[in-house]
Amino acid sequence: MPTEELRAAMTALVDQGELPGLVTLVARDDDVTVEEIGVTAFGGDVPMRRDTPFRITSMTKPIVAAAALMLAEDGLFDLEEPVQRLLPELAGQRVLRAYDAELDDTVPPHRPVTVDDLLTFRLGHGMIVEPEMEPPVPVVRRGQDLELMFGPPEPRSPFGVDEWVRRFASLPLIHQPGEKWMYNTGSLVLSALISRATGKPLGAVLAEWVFEPLGMTHTGFALPRDRAGRLPAQYGTEGENAATRPEHWIEEPPFPSGAGGLASTVDDYLAFARLLLNRGVHGGTRLLSEHAIELMTSNHLTPEQIAGGSFLLNGNGYGMGLGIERDTGRYGWSGGYGTDFFVDPEQRIVAIAMTQSTPFLFGRGMAEFVRFADCP
Repeated sequence: MPTEELRAAMTALVDQGELPGLVTLVARDDDVTVEEIGVTAFGGDVPMRRDTPFRITSMTKPIVAAAALMLAEDGLFDLEEPVQRLLPELAGQRVLRAYDAELDDTVPPHRPVTVDDLLTFRLGHGMIVEPEMEPPVPVVRRGQDLELMFGPPEPRSPFGVDEWVRRFASLPLIHQPGEKWMYNTGSLVLSALISRATGKPLGAVLAEWVFEPLGMTHTGFALPRDRAGRLPAQYGTEGENAATRPEHWIEEPPFPSGAGGLASTVDDYLAFARLLLNRGVHGGTRLLSEHAIELMTSNHLTPEQIAGGSFLLNGNGYGMGLGIERDTGRYGWSGGYGTDFFVDPEQRIVAIAMTQSTPFLFGRGMAEFVRFADCP
């Protein structure tokens, strides 16, 4: 395990002021190395600890995808069925003639949106992250007006599931179902579908099907007051932002975001990552079938969809909640506030980095973490 090299590289980031601190974990089978480096805020004196909670943002997506597959295997819905059985409000959605068309310039969908479309981000709606965002096109402006929170997980949506679905149903899709890979919205709609299928809030579903079986006692959409107060300060590309306010995390949100709403720790996330690595088995108990793990960790996209998938795919494939490196078989995903994980099934490595500094993802920090963590 590359303990000394990894610690030196990550400590250098902190010493040079690129981030206040981070926690890293690298596991190879039962050999686990955790590094706690720096502090939770610039100018602060609270050290990073192994049990420090982090807003994991889009690292929420794989967890929710796994829960959805568990529910599908339990018969609550089928992956190929139209989502409108559980979300009938969406039955009337039409499709924009072009991504930048006016909202009434639409055509009928070629086919219904399926549960599989939500899991693979091919439902026909998502974040437009290319330069055409400035100025926002009509469908983006309308989504902002409706407070549907298609982008960063904070501020949280003020609406419950039913109102969120009703508002989303008033929007047209941007592309035909199955046509393109578009980020984020699929996990939001999946959140609503899971809640409708079970009759329970998403947080309760994840607790029952994922967190409790895996012993993930420090993961949730809300945290006890003392743990919420330990959330590190969050730094975006332009400095500290509103995500530093821990009071947002004391109560369950009206609409728990399966796209990015969880907080967790490195050890809790290791338990989930090991479930994937061990092909759906935890502690001798099978929680997910081999087929479900294959669906999550195999690429579902065409070469054209990968090429049109923006910098978020970076030329890689996408499974269900996970980015897939087609040449290595390695899979994982990042969170926009500065968290990342990957699983290398061939070397049986799980690597997790958690900070709350967005520049970590796009600078040398992430590159060096991956380089030193992904070693025999």
